[in-house]
Amino acid sequence: MAHSLVSLVIRHTHRLPSPAGSAGEGAAAARQLDAALTSVGFKLSSELLERLSGLSEAAVVHTARRTLRAVSEMVGDHVRHNTYFIDFPANVPDTEEFWTRCVTRALADDTSRENVLTQLSHGVLDLLGLPAYGRYGHTYEEMLAAQDELIASAGDRVTVLHLGRDLDDELTDLYLALAGSTTPLGEDHLGDLKVLAGRCASGPQPESIPVRENRAVVNEARLAAGADLLLDTVTDVLRLACALSGGDVTLREPTRFRSLPRPVRRALLAGLDAVVAANPAKLADVHAHREPFKRLGERLHPHEYPRHPHAADVFAVARGEKEARSFDSRVERLLDDHDVLGATRLLKSAPGKLFRALDLLLRIAADQGERDAVVAAAVEVAPRVSGRVVLSVREHFRNRERETAEPRIFVNRRGRGWVTPDARPPVPAADRDRLIAALDAETRRRLPTPGRLLLGPDVLDVALPLSGRATAAGLGVLPRGSVSAVEGERLRFFVYWKEAGQRTDYDLSALLLHTDYSTDSWLSYTSLTAVGGRHSGDVTEAPDGASEFIDLSLDRVRSTFVVPQVNIFAGEGFEEVEESFFGFMLRDDEQKGRPFEPRTVRMKSDLRGAGRVALPLVFRRGDDGRWRAKWLHLYLRGVSSANRVEENQVSVSKVVRAVVEREYLTVRHLVGLMSGDTTVVELWDGGPVPDEPVLYIGLERPEGLHPDSRVVTPENLRDLIPA
Repeated sequence: MAHSLVSLVIRHTHRLPSPAGSAGEGAAAARQLDAALTSVGFKLSSELLERLSGLSEAAVVHTARRTLRAVSEMVGDHVRHNTYFIDFPANVPDTEEFWTRCVTRALADDTSRENVLTQLSHGVLDLLGLPAYGRYGHTYEEMLAAQDELIASAGDRVTVLHLGRDLDDELTDLYLALAGSTTPLGEDHLGDLKVLAGRCASGPQPESIPVRENRAVVNEARLAAGADLLLDTVTDVLRLACALSGGDVTLREPTRFRSLPRPVRRALLAGLDAVVAANPAKLADVHAHREPFKRLGERLHPHEYPRHPHAADVFAVARGEKEARSFDSRVERLLDDHDVLGATRLLKSAPGKLFRALDLLLRIAADQGERDAVVAAAVEVAPRVSGRVVLSVREHFRNRERETAEPRIFVNRRGRGWVTPDARPPVPAADRDRLIAALDAETRRRLPTPGRLLLGPDVLDVALPLSGRATAAGLGVLPRGSVSAVEGERLRFFVYWKEAGQRTDYDLSALLLHTDYSTDSWLSYTSLTAVGGRHSGDVTEAPDGASEFIDLSLDRVRSTFVVPQVNIFAGEGFEEVEESFFGFMLRDDEQKGRPFEPRTVRMKSDLRGAGRVALPLVFRRGDDGRWRAKWLHLYLRGVSSANRVEENQVSVSKVVRAVVEREYLTVRHLVGLMSGDTTVVELWDGGPVPDEPVLYIGLERPEGLHPDSRVVTPENLRDLIPA
């Protein structure tokens, strides 16, 4: 358990909790650890190296084991990455040549000859049935022996591990940061919050827990610890019940409620009773989740607890036995009557709902007077709207400025994306501009006003993580819509998966698109060599884990876009396999090396989305000839089996276009709002840092920052979004 907690801190903060142990002469062991870390693209900060050097050798070795295990998992080096073609990317055959070779071998095999001849007589051949197809023909060790050593390059990735506080303090800080996050967390971070809440529920708590899913996870731990529950809506109780049943606290997916112990039933009913007693209007919230409330009532048996009559009312409303007119229905009735002013007045009592309805209200307003009233209402309630919603609405109206509407993309909390044409009439420009100015003013009011703002390179184009699935767990991962430079001559994608219980076949492919998003070509198991690229070969089962790679020489690619994707051909989904992840590496041509070299990995992200096709990011060549990545973090529904790049190229190009053409709010936007007369803004070029406290925003924390500095990196970028 201690290792997993240390690993959790390292993953989230890139800090190693202050190592414990007796004093001694650990300098030699510390240098050995630093060298070992270099092989996987990490290094110790000078402060951490000094701390380890003052410990005993045994203490350093103990720390080294845990640290190396943690960073290996972060970068994907904790598994063995074999390749179907033993000396990939060299000597990859032409596709038809390879298939012919497989057939020839099958005909020479007494056990498979008759079956192959029968299939050929019918004009159809199942590649998966050929003995030589889809299964490794060599061991991992044999593959390594066939590869050259990697030549070190100054461009190899180096991620610095910094010295943290002791483990308990680091865990408490991380708990407070996750629980108090102003933006929803992804599923992986919600899982981490659950672990932390179990340890920290009785200790210091954040001033507020604005995200309801986070509150449900914390309430589960508080219930187990005997602490008071944090409840102010009936939906808070429903989310807690989902957490207790191992279900979905976001309420997007149905939960099968478990039988709950009597003390837990009493606590949930008491919570419902208190919420409704304090504000009977809260009963109207039941309508949004009537079916889950009915199912929950069957488990809680409210009739057995007459001292909680208001809780019984909740389930009476769910069953339709008691009337509670919902807020949304009142708004809808006013809109049906074209009463924009009445709907606006009502929505002012629910500022978040008003903000989400602004586009509609401005479009259906009958005249300028009504539009003025809508804008004035938005300005009035803006201080009561969460910072995340203010920024989300700002981003929305930014993308309503265009005369030619781009396709609209929708992404749910599980990363499933879909695109529809945008048939909405435009929002009048003057009203839109007034709203944008008001939203910027409100955001500026909430942002810090640092005396000195230090910016790391390449951080300005990082998108703000305004939703829980805007990013994925992993290393070097940026939120959806972020743009980052691609520096290197060879781009190599990789996917790894390990099936849990049935034969599972994932296929790594790369779709190449023209400037207008039409298909140019692709690399896949049906096209092993194209446009200067090589596919490592199709692996069709993964009982012990399997990897596939694509290697591209960027100077030979003439397309505008390269879209790596992972298709599920057969078997378990991304959320069902034991493990699956995607990543990419960058190398210089002379580096060579094994197919997987951890210090060349620029990004590794877990594949844990709903859908049968994963689209992690897209690479785009700009007018200047340089390549940049734009981050997608999307999953397409696909079909139940046999998903292939050839079949999904149209749907993929649509979602890629929708994300590429959409303008996302980035760090640049917030920096512009913070850059007032009292703030000194500097770009850090890798040299010495100021010797005074700064607000530092960058992709990596530099060494030597003043201890009172505030540091924002992708790992805690959500902290930059005001409450």
